Amino acid sequence: MDTRLDGPLGKRAAEALAARLDLHTVGDLLRHYPRRYVDRGKLSDISGLEIGEHVTVVAKVEKATLRDMRSRRGKLLNVVIRDDKGGRLSCTFFNGYKVSHVLTPGVRALFSGKVGVFQSQLQLTHPEFEPLEEGEDVRPFVSVYPAVDKLNSWDIARCVRQVLDQLDDPTDPLPEDIRRREKLPELGRALRRIHLPETEADHHAARARLVWDEALGVQLALALRRRHATERPGTASPPRAGGLLDAFDARLPFALTDGQRAVGTEIAADLARETPMNRLVQGDVGAGKTVVALRAMLQVVDSGRQAAMLAPTEVLAAQHARSLRSLLGPLGRAGELDGAEEATRITLLTGSLGTAARRQAMLDVQSGAAGIVVGTHALIQDKVSFADLGLVVVDEQHRFGVEQRDALRGRGERTPHMLVMTATPIPRTVAMTVYGDLEVSALTELPRGRSPISTTVVPAGEKPAWLERVWQRIREEVADGHQVYVVCPRVGGDPAKADDGDLFEGELVDLDDPDPDVGGGAGSDDGARRPPLAVLEVAPKLAEGPLAGLRLGILHGKLPADEKDATMRAFEAGEIDVLVATTVIEVGVDVPNSTGMVILDADRFGLSQLHQLRGRVGRGEAPGVCLLVTDVPAGTTARERLDAIASTTDGFELARLDLELRREGDVLGAVQSGKRSTLKLLSLLRHETVIEKARVYATDIVDHDPDLAGHPGLRTLARQVVGDEEQAEFLSKV
Repeated sequence: MDTRLDGPLGKRAAEALAARLDLHTVGDLLRHYPRRYVDRGKLSDISGLEIGEHVTVVAKVEKATLRDMRSRRGKLLNVVIRDDKGGRLSCTFFNGYKVSHVLTPGVRALFSGKVGVFQSQLQLTHPEFEPLEEGEDVRPFVSVYPAVDKLNSWDIARCVRQVLDQLDDPTDPLPEDIRRREKLPELGRALRRIHLPETEADHHAARARLVWDEALGVQLALALRRRHATERPGTASPPRAGGLLDAFDARLPFALTDGQRAVGTEIAADLARETPMNRLVQGDVGAGKTVVALRAMLQVVDSGRQAAMLAPTEVLAAQHARSLRSLLGPLGRAGELDGAEEATRITLLTGSLGTAARRQAMLDVQSGAAGIVVGTHALIQDKVSFADLGLVVVDEQHRFGVEQRDALRGRGERTPHMLVMTATPIPRTVAMTVYGDLEVSALTELPRGRSPISTTVVPAGEKPAWLERVWQRIREEVADGHQVYVVCPRVGGDPAKADDGDLFEGELVDLDDPDPDVGGGAGSDDGARRPPLAVLEVAPKLAEGPLAGLRLGILHGKLPADEKDATMRAFEAGEIDVLVATTVIEVGVDVPNSTGMVILDADRFGLSQLHQLRGRVGRGEAPGVCLLVTDVPAGTTARERLDAIASTTDGFELARLDLELRREGDVLGAVQSGKRSTLKLLSLLRHETVIEKARVYATDIVDHDPDLAGHPGLRTLARQVVGDEEQAEFLSKV
């Protein structure tokens, strides 16, 4: 399987496969699976064909004519074919120059397509075909491969057959007991049958076996990662009676939910052990994760150690620092006049702090004066030295990679406990696969007192009057003493992206294809698109038009840190009525008086992101309203996503819908650190049972063989899943 392809195929074919499909070895090629099959069934005689039936015929090319198309640019290839019984049929190929060098007179091939009629003659329009070698048997199925320009499916099929003819049965990485229990064929048979099936049962059985290879490879990599994370000793921080945590619980103005208490108990037990905790807490928007994290941090501080909270943006880091200080009150003001006797200190450390403030923050961290340190990726820098780091809390896990988590976790002689939080609910199989190196806890209930949020899709292209009502609705919220967010997908100020159209004029444009700048959207129809709406362009139009007279503020990631902080403080203080912002307000921002949100170009965002944004409203006593403004027409995938977000506020249900509506490869790619995915067949939705079983097998194998010395094939599988050796450093340590 590791043999270079130039041996069995020759230099020219090997170079083509390497250059166009990044396939270099026998294993690479044999795991380039067919994307589908053409069932030849019973071969048809040309003389007996009927209009409308789907047929497969074997025939020789009798004549091939390439000419210009009359009504548009390009070449049309007309091929006349003749079967062994003398029947003739016309085949037409658009852009025929691409296949004219293959379908030349005398070539015998298999043609498959739907019978049509043109000028009173039967024909196949752009049929699928596969050239056949002289004397070659006609197999029951044609394997159709993912192909690229200048490397056709039949070229790939011929290379695969050539390699299979020379291949000895490869060493099977799957232990025999697993194959027997799960009734799986051996690897060599599976590879042959997925490429050259004789029956439908053949390729179904082969696919089932190869799915197991991918599932077990993923789970082995994650099991090794889990084991590696616990190799270095941690710091036991058992609860201390009469400490900060008890004092905090006593002053909480609300009762914890059952879920918060249960997850808190799990975390407290983890922190009390020397084995480093490595836990993911997922919960819907407003489920109370911050309180859970703070209680964990206080348990560590009670043991004389420090806790660090890592946030993805400076806005969120500053918000967290303010929120933690507010929750702790005098318990978080050590050294201040009104600080409690047992108080700790909360220090904010971000990259944009001034020299003096940064020097003081670094001193507080290094000396241990700061029990809780909140910051951005600045906390990962080598210059930041903790006195005794006992716990790292990572907020919004999907914004950070494994390497960034490990950079903090690897500080000092002992490994700090790791608590990862996400407000993006994750389907169970995704949690087991993408975050499989973490133990998972879920907060499934919302704290009492959370107000309901109503969500409405505003089809501005179809009903421009609805957009006028949006701005009226904002004025009504402000008149009632509340505040509103208006969210845009882009900052603006880039002349290369000047808007072609204006949503305010009700122009209908197609926004279905994903925009690379905003990370959202869904594909459906072709058409011209304007660039996404931008904060710097929308805010002045609102101030001069439908929201004239209201106090508007602007917030986006390109603002200086002090200006961002000042804007958020002004909004929290009620000095701004309407905050026009990018997704910088997506997570963590908590302003109870904000009751309304308008998301412009809502189709540009993913389902989970829309759910996160919506969670910024309805955080007080008054109900929230979220208006999703879009120009995409009904019936498109993009509108389906918006209708889904409007139909439910259950983040766990939306997470599953999100997975169904977008490509799984993007999700599975998060498992891997390499440049090219090795996962071809594994589906997080269809293969849930396989993933669950693979996780159990992988954990058991690694527990009994920590370095996989007795399972070299499985070790290779794990490496293939993780990818790049440089990125897979942890595997080289076992």
